[in-house]
Amino acid sequence: MKKLIAIAMIGILAIAVGISPAMAGKYKKQKVVYHINYDNPKRQNGALRNIQNHINAVRAKNLDLRVIIHGKGYTMLKHANTDANMAGRIDNLKSQGVKFNICNNTLRGKKIDYKKDLHDVSKEDIVPSGVAELAYLQAKGYAYIKP
Repeated sequence: MKKLIAIAMIGILAIAVGISPAMAGKYKKQKVVYHINYDNPKRQNGALRNIQNHINAVRAKNLDLRVIIHGKGYTMLKHANTDANMAGRIDNLKSQGVKFNICNNTLRGKKIDYKKDLHDVSKEDIVPSGVAELAYLQAKGYAYIKP
């Protein structure tokens, strides 16, 4: 009986060890676009956590990850001016290669000065239309995620 238990334990251990390397290599290159168009700091922080979890699982070197912000989503970058935690999350994600893009229609329509009103936005971060950019990226094979 002891011999049978020992054999079973060795089998379970072998399976467990065998699964770990397989799981580590499960994810290959991914192109992903996250869509933020809501004004809810708790939900926006949750989205930033989701993005970091995504990077942790797939690894930054395997990701081309974009965040498209339009409509009320611009408030995430506005909140980051006064919320050090949110600013830190955004900065950390950018340092891992995540690209944050903001809709020019939103900037114009809401009369937002991106240099003064939004956290760490440059001219290169502005896209003509948030929804058009989402459609463009999806047509290029980006997976769409709306957290």
